[in-house]
Amino acid sequence: MFNYIAEWYRKKFADPHAVTLFLFLSLSFALLYFFSDLLMPIMVAVAIAFLLEQPVQRVIKFGLNRNVSVILVMILFSVVAFSAVFGLVPVLWQQTSNLIQEVPNMISKGNNYLMTLPQQYPEIVSESQIDALINSLKDKLLQWGQVILEVSVNSLSNIVALLVYLILVPIMVFFFLKDKDEMLKNLIRFLPKERRLTAQVGAEMHQQIHNYIRGKVLEILIIGIAATAVFMLLGLRYPVLLGSLVGLSVLVPYVGATVVTIPVCLVGLFQWGISPQFGYLLLWYGIIQAVDGNILVPFLFSEAVNLHPVAIIIAVILFGGLWGFWGVFFAIPLATLVKAVINAWPSSSHTEELLVE
Repeated sequence: MFNYIAEWYRKKFADPHAVTLFLFLSLSFALLYFFSDLLMPIMVAVAIAFLLEQPVQRVIKFGLNRNVSVILVMILFSVVAFSAVFGLVPVLWQQTSNLIQEVPNMISKGNNYLMTLPQQYPEIVSESQIDALINSLKDKLLQWGQVILEVSVNSLSNIVALLVYLILVPIMVFFFLKDKDEMLKNLIRFLPKERRLTAQVGAEMHQQIHNYIRGKVLEILIIGIAATAVFMLLGLRYPVLLGSLVGLSVLVPYVGATVVTIPVCLVGLFQWGISPQFGYLLLWYGIIQAVDGNILVPFLFSEAVNLHPVAIIIAVILFGGLWGFWGVFFAIPLATLVKAVINAWPSSSHTEELLVE
């Protein structure tokens, strides 16, 4: 057994470039795993810098130097971001508050409807089964309420940290954009000379991550705005809140759309009941999801994603469990990284040639 492991190690790690790549990835993973909370503001700043790099390059084409271009792009980005936040947050807060106040009424209507089922379908359900179901739902709602309360208390304790991040992250984004070339040169100085595979994987991932972040932001905006507009036209309650949830659901492939469907359907059901209006809601919501999955995603991510759906779901579960929200957000790029490493790793024939030499 030991000889088999030693032979496998000798074949896979005979190439010094492969050893460099393995050590670089191992160190990066260890840093992210053990210091993810500390490094999260840096990762957010890097993601925003990736997003703004292309606008900076376009401004440079007008004849301005990089420093001036970065300043102009940062000013425009800050104005748009703060306008969107301060324009959207009050509406979301109001609609969320209204929805929370409406929950007891929804629960009451749901209980009344469930209690009529034994009379309508006595051969299928009994009163004891309905009572057990209602008690189970009450226990679940109580547990969810406690979780929400705990999250709210913890969020209050993190407000100061959030305010600090709101100051530090834009500053880091500015310097990442302004001094990008110098920072990359300094980083390369710490890498060994045998870094061909590392550079190959890095170049491939740089373009794919840029395409992914840009595409994901556009997908959130397009789907969120489309869903909000449809909900408003149909007269659905809480359209901005539900539309925002639909937009954010694209962060978690497959799972997000399934989860967000529940509140959309429940709000529509309690508002209209089983009616043609509720049918129109389901129809238009299905159209939005179909357009997203069959047109928007292939168009936005054709260059960034070439993964099997099962691989994407496994990546979401794995990286989401390790790093929470940002693990879910970067699940596809990280899965793509794993695929790029596997493709770039020296083949057995190449390794045998190195051993012969």
